[in-house]
Amino acid sequence: MTRSTTDEAAAPQLPSPKERRRLREAKSLSEEQVAAAVGVTRATVRSWETGRTSPRGRKRALYAKLIAPGPKAPTTTPSAVVAVAPAPPEPLPAPPPEPAPEARATVAAQAQAEAESAAEDKRASTAKIAAEDKRGSTGEIAAEDKGEGAAEGGAEAVGERRLSPAEAFDELYARTAPALVRQAYLLTGRRALARESVERAFQLAWHRWPEVAVDRDPAGWVRAAAYEYAMSPWHRLRRAHRHPDAPPTEPGKRALFDALLDLPPAYRRTLLLYDGVGLDLPETAAETEASTPAAAGRLMTARAAVAERLPELAAAPSPAEQSALLHDRLGGLARAEHVPVPQPARAVRTGSEDKARLWTRAAIAGVALLIAVTGLTLHTAPTHYEPPIAPAERVGGVPPRGGPQQLTVQDLQLQKSLREQLAHGPERLVPQLR
Repeated sequence: MTRSTTDEAAAPQLPSPKERRRLREAKSLSEEQVAAAVGVTRATVRSWETGRTSPRGRKRALYAKLIAPGPKAPTTTPSAVVAVAPAPPEPLPAPPPEPAPEARATVAAQAQAEAESAAEDKRASTAKIAAEDKRGSTGEIAAEDKGEGAAEGGAEAVGERRLSPAEAFDELYARTAPALVRQAYLLTGRRALARESVERAFQLAWHRWPEVAVDRDPAGWVRAAAYEYAMSPWHRLRRAHRHPDAPPTEPGKRALFDALLDLPPAYRRTLLLYDGVGLDLPETAAETEASTPAAAGRLMTARAAVAERLPELAAAPSPAEQSALLHDRLGGLARAEHVPVPQPARAVRTGSEDKARLWTRAAIAGVALLIAVTGLTLHTAPTHYEPPIAPAERVGGVPPRGGPQQLTVQDLQLQKSLREQLAHGPERLVPQLR
């Protein structure tokens, strides 16, 4: 235990992004206070808590120390602490008068480790019981998606059995895909779009499997990708998804269905995650990329809007009873409606590989075409400048060209007379020498 404590001091291990937000709010710290203490901006702290980035170096040590839980309250549920507290009678019961610091650190580390192991066992058993319970499809959703215990337990089992990436992906797909299709149907009201969203999310997960495989919540990663694709506003431009499917025929289920679709997308997603899937408020806020007060406001507004359509929800005396009633009603609605079965995991994997191969070939073909066009242009382009020849034009107002002109009749007569007189004229005087 001393060695592990030393290793954590040398390279602090951070909890999951959702746990980081929970720990910060448990200490009543705002994002601005954490940012000022670590020396970063508020946007950087928010990206750490949503999982987009992770701190490094000195900032990682400061951030881990800032959100670290106190030694008196290990990061487990109270029931786990109560269950663990009477169990270990081994560590040094006799001499309380002189407690050594090393012994106290060892006992605290051992209690924390045992509490964490007990909490993980309890979460795994709770997830297993919820998976076997058939209260409704949202109950299946909560058992399959809620729980880092189920996801982490599956990841640990995969690591122990040394499954191949394809086998690990198939296991995740078989465990979460059917429930995700029902969630996407409640989110969009379109069966075909729900199936397409889940398949596209798993194709993206297989394409980024090295990143998804080491994620603390692979099911949450896929769920977020499926929700983002299903809620894209560009689907309204597609003829097949322009209008929602026919609502249920039963009046109560139809009222709930219409109330869900009348909510804004962000409010609908928050209500489904909290009351349908069963996430807590910080996890819901982290997945919707909103602050916890904003997520709470959306949840209250969505419940009030749904309560106007459902009298029994408005008659519930407490928010906890409203949440339980909504959980049952959403589960009944998802279970009653027939949703298409997703494709087999192998088909999804091959589809992702084929799509990646197609885009790779298209990129290579585009680069080759660009190189060919560039080479042709360089080959046919002139190597020097040749001025163009101006076209011929008629010029006016220029004086006539100089030079001998055609002789007139008088000029011809004069020329003739001169030639004749020169032949019969006086002889030239020749000087004589004396």
